[in-house]
Order: sequence, then structure tokens, then C-alpha cells
Amino acid sequence: MQVDVLLGLQWGDEGKGKIVDVLSTDYDLIARFQGGPNAGHTLEFDGKKFVLNTIPSGIFFDHTMNLIGNGVVLDPISLIKELDMLKKAGHDLLKKGNLLISKKAHLILPSHLLLDAASEQNLDTNKIGSTLKGIGPVYMDKTGRKGLRVGDILLPDFKKRYQKLVTKHKAMLASFYQLEVNTIQNETAFFDAIEHLKHYPLVDSEHLVNQYLQEGKRVLAEGAQGSLLDIDFGSYPFVTSSNTTTAGACIGLGIAPNKIGEVIGIFKAYSTRVGGGPFPTELANETGEQIRQTGKEFGAVSGRSRRTGWIDLPALKYALMLNGVTQLVMTKADVLSGLDHIFACTHYRHHGKVIDYMPYELITQQATPILKKIDGWHQDISTVTDVSDIPLKLKAYINFLEKELQIPIKFLSVGPDRKQTLKLY
Repeated sequence: MQVDVLLGLQWGDEGKGKIVDVLSTDYDLIARFQGGPNAGHTLEFDGKKFVLNTIPSGIFFDHTMNLIGNGVVLDPISLIKELDMLKKAGHDLLKKGNLLISKKAHLILPSHLLLDAASEQNLDTNKIGSTLKGIGPVYMDKTGRKGLRVGDILLPDFKKRYQKLVTKHKAMLASFYQLEVNTIQNETAFFDAIEHLKHYPLVDSEHLVNQYLQEGKRVLAEGAQGSLLDIDFGSYPFVTSSNTTTAGACIGLGIAPNKIGEVIGIFKAYSTRVGGGPFPTELANETGEQIRQTGKEFGAVSGRSRRTGWIDLPALKYALMLNGVTQLVMTKADVLSGLDHIFACTHYRHHGKVIDYMPYELITQQATPILKKIDGWHQDISTVTDVSDIPLKLKAYINFLEKELQIPIKFLSVGPDRKQTLKLY
């Protein structure tokens, strides 16, 4: 058996959580492989709405195990709040026993949040657009070999290790940002959450995932954020702090590259972006605002308005290349209903040349999108349940994208609910 990977192909917020939820019935294990509580995976079914930040999106099915992998950074306070929210809604994961946590996942400390806020504030007009969840600072400690991991909470000297790292953080706040911090807020809540975490199975996750494969069980790796926010290949420095591409699943779960099976890429029928950074197809006009309001394009974690724009094919093709995508899912097609025309960026005009790829200079030098005009559709597709009822002009848009991207679009999402998902093939 091989691990299938599901990830976003744009700047995040593509609807990954919903699709993982839809596909979970076919898998024995759903495993988050990177990111932290800066993710917001929204799931809707049976008239209820859930936003998951750290917990994998397969937890609503009793037969499916869920793993927070080693590549994830975990905020104990945030995780316990998430678990409490689910428990109040009738999903007690401790009782169900379907959540596992990697001992190698790094811990987000309250002082990491202070560093994150100070760093972002210090950037003045060139802000990254951080969610201020401590993600960047904890990954810095991880690569700097100073971090604390989930497995460390079982050690008798954990509090001593914690204090050593916090002392370092206080020194950084004082020397780099001129912030004198005597006490760290939420320390009591942090250690209470640590004690709560000890009740969940803390596992050697790389062995567990590979054991699943050896036993012929199906595993789906769930990504967070989007490919264009990858720390190496995204629009640096306006990126997240982890590898959001397929390669990140290998590192974030401890699986060999030859264990990767299907790669399912999720993209919106248009484009959105949160925070700073280049966005060639951005619509800073009435149409962009209409898409924002119709699509409810506001961050699930931050609540911030998302920037909106037309679909960007050079960017999508770049993400397909990086990830080795084998099948596609298009979401939020319903948001474009009612527009007389929509547009797709097929190329950029950059330095006097027409190009069909994302150049390095895109970060500092604006590229002008070359747009193809496409007929829109006016039918409300949110109630469509049969492929034969998809409007002809939407079918034409799908066919155009499949021809351009050379990969089949196997699923079409026409609304936020689990049931509003059409299998095209």
C-alpha cells in the first residue's frame, strides 16, 4: 500500500478539510503532516459547522484513526480548546480513541506567540501577514535544535527544559525588540493542557504509519495551507514556515518517497490570498468584493478578509509540477454563478516578455496577467446533485481547465456541505 496525499495548490483556503471529510470513509488513517493551529479546515454536515485547526479532518468517522504527525507544530492550549469544542458537540475523541499524537511533533509555547507578535510588529509596512499563532518562532527553534517536542512532556525534567527555552525567548524579546517580559501569560493554562495531553496516545508516528502500510491499510496525508505558501517554493518571504508540498508529507510523517501514491490537488474556481505577497490576478474592484462576499472569503482562523482574484494557471501549473498531482478537485464553483463572464490567467507579461511560469522576480517586480475571457453561467448550482445537471458553460470551464492542466478534475464542490460534492469520474 501507498500513502495518498491531499493538499492545496494555491495560497491556502482551498477547501481541503471538506474534501478530506468526504474521502475519509475510504481510509483507515488520516494524518496531518505539517503546519499548526494557523490552519483552519472548515467542515459542514447535518446542519453543523466545525473549524479544525490542528486535528485531522477524519475524526467524524469512528472507523478512521487520525494522527497529528511529527511535522506538525502543536499548541497544547489551542488543541485542548479544539477538543473541548468537539466534546461539547458530541464528539469526545478521548472516549472514541481515534486521535493519535506524534511524540516528535514540536510544542508551541506561550512565549512563541510573543515572539511572533513582536516580529510581525517590527516589520512595519512589510508585514508577512502572520496569524500570530507562534508558528514561525517554533519552527525556528526546531531547525535551531532548541525546541521541545510532545515526547518531552513525559520526561521528569520537562519543566526545567521549558524554563530554559523561555529564558532564551525572554532574552530575544529584550535584545531584538526591546520588550522586557517578566512573566509569561497563559503558563498555567499551558501546563494544564500538557497534563491533559498525557491522556491521549502519544506514539512513534513514523513506525505507526509504516505499520499501517505493511498491514495493507489505506492512509491519507492531509496538508495545511497551500503549495504557493511553501517555505522553499512559495512566494518567499510571504510564506508559511513549513513544506506544504508532497515532499513535506514524507518528512512530516516519516514515509519514503516511493510510498507516495495518489496526489490529490485542491484548487478554487478562482484565487484567494490572505496577508501580504504577490497576487498577479487580484481583483481590487467591485467584482473582487462580490466574490469575497458570495464566497464568504474571510479567514477561518484570523477572520481577516481574503484578497480575491481570477484563477492563475501559471501558478497552478507550478504547483502541479512541484507536487506530482495525479487528480484534481475544484471547489467553490458555486461562488462564480451569476457572472456574465469569468477570466483565467493563461500567461504573464513580465519584463516585456510573455511567459507561462512563475518567475523568481515575481516577489519584487509585478507581473501583468494575460487573461482569457470565458462565458459565465447563471444557474444556481448549489443544489445540483447529478453531474448531468451541471450547466453547459460550467462544463466548458472544467474542460478548458483539464486541457490546460492535463490532469482530470475528479470532484467538483458546489457548496460547503459534505453532500455538496459531485464525483465527475
